[in-house]
Amino acid sequence: MDDPEQLESLKSGLMPFQLVKYFSFTSLGVILIFTLFLSWLISNNARNVMLDQSEAYSLLLAENLNQLVFRGFVLPTAVLYGKISLSNPEQFERLDRIIRNATATMKMEAVTIYDSNVNIISYSTQKPLIGKKNMGGLEYKKALTGKSNSQIVSSGTILSLLPGAEPISCRLKTFIPFRQVRDDASIEGQIMGVIEITQDLSLEYEAIVRLQWRIILVSSTVMAILFLVLLTIVGRAGKIMEKRARERINLEQKLSNAQRLAHLGTMVATVSHEIKSPLGIVRSTAEILVKRIKKVAPGNEKLAEIIVSETIRLNNIVLEFLDFARPQKVKLVPVDINNSITQALQFMELELTGKNITIETDLDLSIGKTAIDTDMFYRALLNILVNGAQAMPDGGVLRVKTGITKSDGSIDISIQDSGIGMSEEHTAQIFKPFFTDKNRGTGLGLAITKNIIDQHHGSISVSSEVGKGTTFTITLP
Repeated sequence: MDDPEQLESLKSGLMPFQLVKYFSFTSLGVILIFTLFLSWLISNNARNVMLDQSEAYSLLLAENLNQLVFRGFVLPTAVLYGKISLSNPEQFERLDRIIRNATATMKMEAVTIYDSNVNIISYSTQKPLIGKKNMGGLEYKKALTGKSNSQIVSSGTILSLLPGAEPISCRLKTFIPFRQVRDDASIEGQIMGVIEITQDLSLEYEAIVRLQWRIILVSSTVMAILFLVLLTIVGRAGKIMEKRARERINLEQKLSNAQRLAHLGTMVATVSHEIKSPLGIVRSTAEILVKRIKKVAPGNEKLAEIIVSETIRLNNIVLEFLDFARPQKVKLVPVDINNSITQALQFMELELTGKNITIETDLDLSIGKTAIDTDMFYRALLNILVNGAQAMPDGGVLRVKTGITKSDGSIDISIQDSGIGMSEEHTAQIFKPFFTDKNRGTGLGLAITKNIIDQHHGSISVSSEVGKGTTFTITLP
């Protein structure tokens, strides 16, 4: 798990990429909104063009109808009957025939004529409307003042295209004044009423709504594809950037550790060298004391022997410090790995047997000779074996196994004990210098082991579970 400092460094490393990602998705969102707005603008413009054309068509038709009705009905009826009365069946049929003949080939849903004196429907191709009062609204009143105008009655949206929804409806009602026609065919005479022409534009309006739906659908599909492509690119780029940021952090951490260990190594080497000489003098003096005490006061030489044994132990510690501070250069020689392991087990056999530890081996004899530094590798094995023996104070089983990885031909060495095991926290720090969970010890044994394996261009890992034992795995190229 990353510590807070690593997380902060990782976030700072990914910050420029986060800004690029934010800008990319924001730009995509802006493009999508602009595309939807553009589709609405195009469809709305098409709707307005359709309505303008339909209104112009209605005005032209109304003017023609004005002349046909006046010349073909008003004048002859006035001459023949003396007055116009649509309640007369003959007059009504004559007017109805003229209007229907004039609009037979035209896209008209209804033609309605309002009286100029009273807001009443005098004639309509829809007979149930005849005689109804106050049906003309504001548009009727404007037409009486001589101003032609139109009214759009529509219902339905894009949602109306869904199954089960109410159908799309659109009607254009055009109101024009019904005037007397002069001899020169100009329509500028007295207003005799108002003509209302109703066009059913539902199909045209539905076609525009469908066009709007297609534009939105295509735009959304294109944007969705672009979003998925961008999401994939950003996702892969994010992983690459995060990987590189982590690699940079690891390199910085390794460099920091290397610098710290270099300073620490210099200090340890200096201190160890200064301690080694007087420690040798103390040991030599204690050995002389042992001999003299045996002569002067036999039986009391144990105190001096303790000094000798402790100086030997301190000398070993000093040697470990020196080995860690000034690692030796690797001298690679082709040897049989299995022989080195066997020699190390034979050296440890007496100690392991004394602790009731059983040794189990599974060595792959097909492993050929491998270039290693025999002495250094032997010491690395001993450090692991000693660590395993210390983990089994009440006895157990020590399993050693070798094999070849088929994928890359590397050599795997597994050393497993059935000891007390370690927690995850201890496992994560097991190779760190000076880390130990024992009462006695420098905490350098496994750190030196890791340095030796690293110098052989190999790797070492550990897996452990409390109460079930620990397994060290060494991989050599």
